[in-house]
Amino acid sequence: MIEGQEGVSWEQWCALADACEEHGVETLFRSDHYISQSDESGNVAHDAWTILAGLAARTTTLRFGTLVSPATFRLPGLLANAVATVDHISGGRIELGLGAGWMEREHRAYGFPFPDTATRLAMFAEQIEIVYRLWTEERVDFRGTHYTLEDAPAQPKPVQQPHPPLLVGGSGTRGTAEPAARFADEYNTPFASPEDFARIRAKVKRACESTGRTLRYSTMTGCLIGETRADALGRARQLYDRVPREPRFDDWLDAYSQRAVIGSVAEVAERLREYERAGCERVMLQHLLHADLEPVRLIGALGQELV
Repeated sequence: MIEGQEGVSWEQWCALADACEEHGVETLFRSDHYISQSDESGNVAHDAWTILAGLAARTTTLRFGTLVSPATFRLPGLLANAVATVDHISGGRIELGLGAGWMEREHRAYGFPFPDTATRLAMFAEQIEIVYRLWTEERVDFRGTHYTLEDAPAQPKPVQQPHPPLLVGGSGTRGTAEPAARFADEYNTPFASPEDFARIRAKVKRACESTGRTLRYSTMTGCLIGETRADALGRARQLYDRVPREPRFDDWLDAYSQRAVIGSVAEVAERLREYERAGCERVMLQHLLHADLEPVRLIGALGQELV
């Protein structure tokens, strides 16, 4: 999981994708943002779906997805078409993560609408239904509070059938859990401890009872991995030094450790087993030192450790 808004160049994206394919990492996710949180003027933030289309065309096995595309950025008809198009380019290797959007600064900067939370959640709920229906029906009529489609020919259909996996990111609230229970394939909770993950998973499962559907449950968490724990802590120091910070390194590391996995391959594997016992079926590992390709190799080794 790469934070694409933090200065990831096209050349670095290509290197990351190549490393994933070389070392057996199955899926490369990226954030969907238009402005850096650490250096607005210095860090490039390329459009998420344009980057994924380019990477899809130059890879053969790697799957790609967003965590997550905000409902505020794109009209649902545009999003359904764009993702289906990238699915064709990739030969069926695309996943779509959807959410309500949260970073107010980028919305104000570039003119995206940023209504209150309840409204954004309502937009998200309509959007996931429209995308789902455009991928699975022949023609779509939809009249909601925020979007209207009139006899839309539901094209292009994606390569994957019945459709590319739909992920919803959230914390188990009704605003994300109920639409996910109706239309999604996976529910992703970011930066949760195993205990919090189990609690949120239970809430979403209750929402699924009314639909009779089952979801896959995943988390996204920070990852600092090394051949040894000392190597991992060295990467922690690099991450700490990237931007000025108020807390001392040890205090920062203690706080970061609460929402990340840190250590050797064996140590990270053991921590991930705790998530597995909590009902987590997939983990997206946030790699913030994106120019460093060694952690990609180690994440590939981690997959073998967990088999």
